[in-house]
Amino acid sequence: MSNTRRRVGVLALQGDFREHLAALRACEVEGVPIRLATDLEAVDALILPGGESTTMAHLMEPALKQSIQQRAAAGMPVLGTCAGMILMAREVQDGRPDQETLKLIDIGVRRNAYGRQIDSFEADVTSAAIGGPAPAVFIRAPQLTGRAADVEELARHGDQTVAVKQGNRLALAFHPELTPDRRWHQYFLSLNGERR
Repeated sequence: MSNTRRRVGVLALQGDFREHLAALRACEVEGVPIRLATDLEAVDALILPGGESTTMAHLMEPALKQSIQQRAAAGMPVLGTCAGMILMAREVQDGRPDQETLKLIDIGVRRNAYGRQIDSFEADVTSAAIGGPAPAVFIRAPQLTGRAADVEELARHGDQTVAVKQGNRLALAFHPELTPDRRWHQYFLSLNGERR
């Protein structure tokens, strides 16, 4: 699979951004830590990592939020994993009253639906998008509560949808960066930067 992205930003305010940067290096792509709106100008795709979604939302300067929304609307591919999926969602259940999301993908999610840190687990998740089963790490993972008709399901775990795609936006309830399997990152890197 060819990597069409040359420089991929990773939101680096909190969470496991270092693991995503390492995954991008393994895919032979340059990863760029993103902390300010001006950092976003240097990249053509963005990853919102796992971590604490409320903390990330509060640490994000308003100019960065606005820049991410504008760039995504103009076609920049965005990947959100775990907390990143929450940040991308249009609606959040069990969130804090002041929790604002980026509203990048037409889904609803429930925070920490899989329980506390102690309830974390790893399971194989099968997806035709990546050519079969791949390991997925679930840590206080969000659960999908709804999705628009044009949001495509890419993977399930049990009876739950755990990976979705809408246009060039990809949201995963799990952490692919915490496994040695790079196929989810490669799939993301193959998405075209087209306006949806």
